[in-house]
Amino acid sequence: MNRLVANLVQILTLAPGIVERIPSCRFTRTATQLHPLMLLFCLSLFILLVVVASAVELCLGNRQLLWLKTVPPFTGDSGPHVLVIITACNEEKKIEQGVQSMLGQDYKNLRIVVINDRSTDRTGSILDRLARAHPRLRVIHNAELPVGWLGKNHALYLGTQQANSEIFLFVDADIIMDATTISRAVQHLQREQLDHLTLTGHLRMPGILLQMFAGAFVLFFGFFAKPWKAKDPRSKRHIGIGTFNMVRAEVYRRAGTHQAIAMRPDDDLMLGKLIKKHGYRQEVLLASDLVSVEWYSSFKELCRGLEKNSYAGLNYNPALAVGATIAQWLVFVWPFIGMFVTSGVAQALNMAACLVLVMIYRDNAGFHGLKRWHGVALPFTTLLFSFVIWRSIVLTIKNDGIDWRGTRYRLSELKANRV
Repeated sequence: MNRLVANLVQILTLAPGIVERIPSCRFTRTATQLHPLMLLFCLSLFILLVVVASAVELCLGNRQLLWLKTVPPFTGDSGPHVLVIITACNEEKKIEQGVQSMLGQDYKNLRIVVINDRSTDRTGSILDRLARAHPRLRVIHNAELPVGWLGKNHALYLGTQQANSEIFLFVDADIIMDATTISRAVQHLQREQLDHLTLTGHLRMPGILLQMFAGAFVLFFGFFAKPWKAKDPRSKRHIGIGTFNMVRAEVYRRAGTHQAIAMRPDDDLMLGKLIKKHGYRQEVLLASDLVSVEWYSSFKELCRGLEKNSYAGLNYNPALAVGATIAQWLVFVWPFIGMFVTSGVAQALNMAACLVLVMIYRDNAGFHGLKRWHGVALPFTTLLFSFVIWRSIVLTIKNDGIDWRGTRYRLSELKANRV
């Protein structure tokens, strides 16, 4: 990366001479002013180089990730005991299907605990009915939230106190898995001597707009998190996905449990950071063909869902939010605009950047079970993503905190929990 930056600086230093040799881009320069054509050329060239470098890194990085389907299922009855921990708050529409998916797993040494976290709908009664029919399922009805905890984080921690297990598996209430998923994951965890394993999943979204948003989201997440680096002990990169977080119980306790991230709305990602920070081994596998989740069912629900953790993901740093937004617009929006407002070489550079962006979107979508052609809407979904993020930031600052699962949390309390 340092070599790339040095090359970019060298190219931009030589840019005036290059441009002067291009008839359509000749310009005049004074001591205080550069011709706009020169600025557009430099901007377009720089963005193209950034796009190409990022695309190459993402393409190569994705291909370093292993597909879970290539791992054979664990066989026999002597595998380590796995406790699946699910939290549910007002999930009456999705909870039965999610729990049935866990009950249908073919891994033998498995138990499931569901924490009904202060639900006010039929979630509790549905879970009780399922528990009566399935001995492997235990339901805990939690009516109180201790001070200093987010509801979901406390519920997950409460679940770990219910049984002595070698492995904890934290999953969201609406996850649907192939029957072999857990046995394959245990096999990989044991074979590779990992301490923490997480899986990607297919984001099911109704309607073309939400599907396009999902494609943009996983693309941005790939650029931001660089998940292929999580398994490298020399890298500070970490990973954790609420779809599937499998961790050895002893490692979970040594890393500080959810008590160390009690006030983090981005608990899944922070659990991964906590484990990596303590020197343990983690990895992410691709599983979009085995694991799926209905992420959000409407745009309003999407905005409300991301409202709680978007600012946390930026570490409550407004300057970082501004910088990230500008970078997103320059890389993912400007080239599409530049195709129409520039001419000559600058226009050609912008067209090349657009082509690379659409191609990398197409390539990345294939790893997550998403529609490849949705990349044509990338500039629009980028702006939509910025709107959702900034809506979250503005509301969090304006309201001095967030409201989640019927409880209000002050911003000062959230900021205090750093990892």
